[in-house]
Amino acid sequence: MTTTLQKTWSLPLEEEYGHADVTEDIETLVLESGITTGVVTVALVGSTGTVTTIEYESGAMSDLRGALDRLAPTNISYGHDQRWGDGNGFSHVRSALLKTSISIPVIASRPTLGTWQQVVVINLDNRPRTREIVAVLVGD
Repeated sequence: MTTTLQKTWSLPLEEEYGHADVTEDIETLVLESGITTGVVTVALVGSTGTVTTIEYESGAMSDLRGALDRLAPTNISYGHDQRWGDGNGFSHVRSALLKTSISIPVIASRPTLGTWQQVVVINLDNRPRTREIVAVLVGD
């Protein structure tokens, strides 16, 4: 019989690259669900943040930020900024590149993640935000 569960929580994150590891939250949801095989989808609500997987250590996180700085710099003109005047055009582009949700297979009652792979949420906006995270788990 297929089971569906949902969890929503909020995290305050600093501006422009505030981040948090939510791997343990996802692992706990899966373990407590009783689901052995399925999929968990994790989403960050909003268009100026992201949820991704990466090795959650300072070097890799710094490398990701450096890549984002090269792909969508904060100091260039964006059409979004011209229209709305809020200065966060770069954060919308970064979010679109990295995406706001991921799906992770669940096998043997565990999210299928590598040893050095964590689920990370990042606030890309130019001001602090309390970010809503939603996880939906479906499986048997």
